[in-house]
Amino acid sequence: MDQFVGLTPRETVEKVSSSLGCSPTSAEVAAHLDKRDPLRALRGEFLLPTVADLPPSDLSKVKGSQECIYMVGNSLGLQPKKARKYLEEELENWAKMGVHGHVLGPRPWSWAENTIEELMANVVGAKTEEVALMNGLTVNLHLLLLSFYKPTATRHKILLEDKAFPSDHYAVESQIRLRGFDPQKSMLLISPRPGEETLRTEDIVRRIEEEGDSIAVVMFSGIQYYTGQLFNMAAITEAGHRKGCFVGFDCAHAAGNVELKLHDWGVDFACWCSYKYINSGAGGIAGAFIHEKHNDTVKPALVGWWGHDLKTRFRMNNVLDLQPGVSGFRLSHQPILLVCPLQASLEVFNMTSMQELRRKSILLTGYLEFLILHYFREDASQPHKAHQRGCQLSLCFSVPIRTVFQEIEKRGVACDMREPSVLRIAPVPLYNSFTDVHRFIETLRDALTASST
Repeated sequence: MDQFVGLTPRETVEKVSSSLGCSPTSAEVAAHLDKRDPLRALRGEFLLPTVADLPPSDLSKVKGSQECIYMVGNSLGLQPKKARKYLEEELENWAKMGVHGHVLGPRPWSWAENTIEELMANVVGAKTEEVALMNGLTVNLHLLLLSFYKPTATRHKILLEDKAFPSDHYAVESQIRLRGFDPQKSMLLISPRPGEETLRTEDIVRRIEEEGDSIAVVMFSGIQYYTGQLFNMAAITEAGHRKGCFVGFDCAHAAGNVELKLHDWGVDFACWCSYKYINSGAGGIAGAFIHEKHNDTVKPALVGWWGHDLKTRFRMNNVLDLQPGVSGFRLSHQPILLVCPLQASLEVFNMTSMQELRRKSILLTGYLEFLILHYFREDASQPHKAHQRGCQLSLCFSVPIRTVFQEIEKRGVACDMREPSVLRIAPVPLYNSFTDVHRFIETLRDALTASST
């Protein structure tokens, strides 16, 4: 799609429609963009449910044999086709080799996660040795905060966005209590301006500048789960460091979605799950990052034998040979059956780059925005804000959302609803097409008509 470089999504759609001699809202535009999509083959690496596969589908309203419209990669990514193959390989190894699978086979169980950490590091913009695959996201967040949150009488606050994901909020709250402080005084929440839905970067930076001397940790999302806002992680990190704060991010909705540069931005620590945009399956193994600059200064508060250097781990002499950096935070053996689907997905990411995925994503979600503004907004001149979001658009409705959601689901769409009024729609560049977006808009129009009768 080099011919569209430098154009906004709106300009791209209008250029294509003009060349085809059709309306910008025509399905011909979507088909044209799909045909010229250099990443279109990646869709074939995933298993896409049919409409009939989805339990809410009403086959009196839509053909069951066609592929569903899967717009919920922000919640759970699709299954990579190789996931089953890799899982079956390890089940077979267990059956045939038993305990020898720990050190033999295509992915020896004792270090299987280590073999794919380079692939994960590429996705989040880190060095391989700065990434560990382990545990779940909230477990990793607690482990990281135990080491980075060192409150004092004068510097004891943690700054995070108001309405952060509940698990982040609870983790921060409990970490503050654990150190003997009061969350009412030490948990510093920042909200959007009155009448606005998202936070302005200048307001975040100003808050850090004003209160930074009392802030121990700045802890933000990479992308806000509800609004889909992409925070300026580089600016937040720089502002926090100017005031002597540690800066960390929950990248659950950012990893595999947008281009991250955790190392280059100097982020102190980060964690993320892998079952959303990274497609490892529900409850998949999570990731953690600690910048290499902390290798000699930040140590884990809790240790286990998996943090011991692999070369001497099995000598069992009970003298800890702690691995440097984030590797020292490993506690125990990771489940091989969780490593397998993650490997399958990361190999697909390795067929392209986050830069190429992001380029497609900006156009794909921009096309979705263009059609929404065309059909559902009187003022369609909303400015292009691709740099402030990832794949996801959060659509806020003025009509009862549950009824609309149910009508959409009946028509073979997988998306998610957040009370009181939001549908989260996330076209994922790895496997979603422009035709998916066009079909979704047509389905949404039908659902709105049905829900109003």
